[in-house]
Amino acid sequence: VQHEFLKHFDHTTAVMQTPETVSRVARELAVDFADNGVWHLEVRFCPLMHTAGGMSPDEAVAAVKAGLDQAAAEREISTGIVITGIRTIEPAKSLELAELAVAWKGRGVVAFDLAGAEQDNPAKNHLAAFYHVMNHNQNVTIHAGEGFGPESIHQALHRCGANRIGHGTRLEEDRDLMAYVANNRVPLEICLSSNLQSCVVDDLAKHPFRFYLKEGLRVCLNTDNTLFARTSPARELRLAVDTFDLTLLETENLLINGFKSAFMPEKEKGAMVLEALETFTSLRDKFDLDHRKMSPS
Repeated sequence: VQHEFLKHFDHTTAVMQTPETVSRVARELAVDFADNGVWHLEVRFCPLMHTAGGMSPDEAVAAVKAGLDQAAAEREISTGIVITGIRTIEPAKSLELAELAVAWKGRGVVAFDLAGAEQDNPAKNHLAAFYHVMNHNQNVTIHAGEGFGPESIHQALHRCGANRIGHGTRLEEDRDLMAYVANNRVPLEICLSSNLQSCVVDDLAKHPFRFYLKEGLRVCLNTDNTLFARTSPARELRLAVDTFDLTLLETENLLINGFKSAFMPEKEKGAMVLEALETFTSLRDKFDLDHRKMSPS
């Protein structure tokens, strides 16, 4: 099913093969997220999927950066780019993308990622790419524990140097590894709607999201892909609150986890976390949320 889900990208990338179209989509994405209340956005994309019309991977990154910069000039939002390798491509191509992630370090690209079908496509096949990125102190996030078990997460962390884990849905199957992830504050990029659509879970009520929160993991909410998952940042938050009956404090902590997990300079990140905490306090006071009694349903 995951393979079927990934085929959708063939259609969307077909209309993003010029600098103009790529910049437009990047700008509109960031504007939409800013209008959803998002303060910081990290955009994942694979530059190799935008070269059919003659654009180079480097030009594709520049186009995304231009679109995001335009959005930041129009809205209150900061952005970063995550260059994504694909598990099913040749490792040499992943290395090219890793080199691109290093070349653009400090100029908008904040990390290197590996995505795509997990089954039979282990991340360790792309070790050269990960070594290049790690040797140049660039961040790493890897999709793992979605289409394959906790072994995939273990490999992402201990063989490939992941700083964050995309999805991590099946981490609960290895409690020792889960304790390691919790103790080392490795963020899990949870995508509820996407996990349901790609059949990682068949019922959101069975998703380990609530269990991970209870166990103290650094869980943050993400959209994965807004178009195919038919979602938005606000909808994912609403889904989490309603499905798992989150308290106000749990919801605030969930949002703070997102800020803490961002690939941002520590000083900027700390300032954003502090501003978020102050905003939560202000909203609690404005709407008297600490004293309001919930009416019976």
